Amino acid sequence: MSPIVLLGRRTRALRILLFVVFVAMILRLVAVQEFSHQRYASLSSAELTQTVTVPAVRGGIYDRNGEVLSESVTKQTVVADPYLIKDPGTVAASLAPVLGLSADKLRSQLTEHSGFVYLAHRVADPVASEVTALNLTGINLVAESQRVQPVGQLALPLIGTVGTAGSGLSGLEYQYQSLLAGIAGSKILLQSPNGVTLPGATGAAGTSAKAGTGIELTIDESVQYVAEQALGAEVLAAHALGGTVVVMDVKTGDVIAMANLQATTSGSSTPSTGSASAVTASATSSTSPQSSSGATLIARADTLPSGVEEAPSNTALTQVYEPGSVFKLVTFSSALQNNVISPNQTFSVPGSLSIGTYTFHDAENHGTQSMTATDILDQSSNIGTIQIAGALGKDRLLAQIGNLGFGKPTGLNFPGESQGLVPGPNAWTGSSIGSTPIGQNDAVTAQQLLDAYNAVANGGVMVQPRLVRGTISSNGSMSAAHALPTRRVIDSTTNAELTTMLEGVVKSGTGTSAAIDGYTVAGKTGTAQIPDPSHLGYIPGAFFGSFVGFAPAEKPVLSAVVVLDHPTPIYGGAVAAPVFSTIMEYALQHYGIPTNAAATTSTSSGAIGGTGSVTVPAGAAKESA
Repeated sequence: MSPIVLLGRRTRALRILLFVVFVAMILRLVAVQEFSHQRYASLSSAELTQTVTVPAVRGGIYDRNGEVLSESVTKQTVVADPYLIKDPGTVAASLAPVLGLSADKLRSQLTEHSGFVYLAHRVADPVASEVTALNLTGINLVAESQRVQPVGQLALPLIGTVGTAGSGLSGLEYQYQSLLAGIAGSKILLQSPNGVTLPGATGAAGTSAKAGTGIELTIDESVQYVAEQALGAEVLAAHALGGTVVVMDVKTGDVIAMANLQATTSGSSTPSTGSASAVTASATSSTSPQSSSGATLIARADTLPSGVEEAPSNTALTQVYEPGSVFKLVTFSSALQNNVISPNQTFSVPGSLSIGTYTFHDAENHGTQSMTATDILDQSSNIGTIQIAGALGKDRLLAQIGNLGFGKPTGLNFPGESQGLVPGPNAWTGSSIGSTPIGQNDAVTAQQLLDAYNAVANGGVMVQPRLVRGTISSNGSMSAAHALPTRRVIDSTTNAELTTMLEGVVKSGTGTSAAIDGYTVAGKTGTAQIPDPSHLGYIPGAFFGSFVGFAPAEKPVLSAVVVLDHPTPIYGGAVAAPVFSTIMEYALQHYGIPTNAAATTSTSSGAIGGTGSVTVPAGAAKESA
């Protein structure tokens, strides 16, 4: 074959190959352009876009009058784009004194291989203004949300805290996280592959954030303030480790105040006011601003006496203790209801009583004496109460413990809440019929104790407590919470007898320090030993002192419990009852509840169930809505 022929064949073969390659390229181009263009466009876009989260505005927490207890405000955060900073040392030296940070630390951050670096989160407004005035290339401000409490740390153990990431960490902030947090949105930013935002790129549309829902509490800021002041003063005066106060609306179960304090120096300080009773005089005589709802505000910020601080947890719901004599309500209510005793029935009460391996005594030594059932309650006789419990019997006593809500959840579902410790019948020992009736065998929370006494104040009907009155939408409209279920726990006849007996405790018994001028008060004192956690028995000299009651006794409006941890003196009548009197007197006057000597009509603003002018018949306490 000649060279010319061979060359011609090779040329044709090359042409055919080139044609095939060309056709293949055309087909590939068509496939890319027509069938796969969206995929490649998406890959290209992904190289230049970044989706960032747009946090939602967290819902606020308000008191029952609309006063802000906790809210989110917008603060400026200082950020840097190191890729745009040519002289990190100079920039760091300029920013250091403004941000209060080390120049070396800032220089290290400004040299990071990144297009976005946080320098200082949520700075004060003047600091943000100074940063702006420096006009430094590569230094910017971005908006960031911060949780603040305009009233300082008032009710902090109840309200709770929010972390830097914007999530609730404790208290109501944690319990209602999903409601308060809202729903985060998103925004798409255009950036170069090395993370630098492209000039003129304002970001593509993403999804809008949905603001969180606020909650309106049952708490009254003003009563909360007085409760904390009175409790704090007594914690110091009694050299106590801490204390708890809860105030509740008898009819609705609304918790008006819930204070939880602890001593910072274990009683080494003295109260700035001298005593708990001084709080009302100083608070009510001061000129104070008016809230938008008409309720008088005592102060815009929380200022506790030196040596006292907010407790680390909401002890009213999370801490249990053996209640002592305040638990005698269980024994007497069941004994009266089952016709085991009558108020004037006489008992021969010895000075001591041996049951099982234990010998029980009263607080004060005495010989055998004649006492009525009313006397036994007034004087808080352990021996007399045990005698009544013996006649009542184990089964009916245990039934009444559960009936009054002890050993069961309160329904608040508060984070870390305890339902108490109530030994069942199988856990009873030979001495339990002596220890349980006087409050030495069970452990309860302050809220559970108040719920039981509030049932007596409410005519024998137990109402579930609540902390939230309703929710607040982002447009400001409120949706009221549903009324909570109630149940009768004491018949009306027994309840009337019991109320009269509890009045006697304050008139002439162990609770005289709980009396309030112009009002009748019913309640009970308690002085309870503290169990030793390391072995069987109690810690020598360690006690809880408490008082729980309600007023006005003839037609109750408010109930409250006060508990002091390790007070000196130890007796509830000496340390807790005066605090009850101080707080309750203020609250009754705050809500315009007339005294026994009130005129035919009385006008009140700031009613418990709402605001405005309310006319109250003489001699009758105002009903809450």
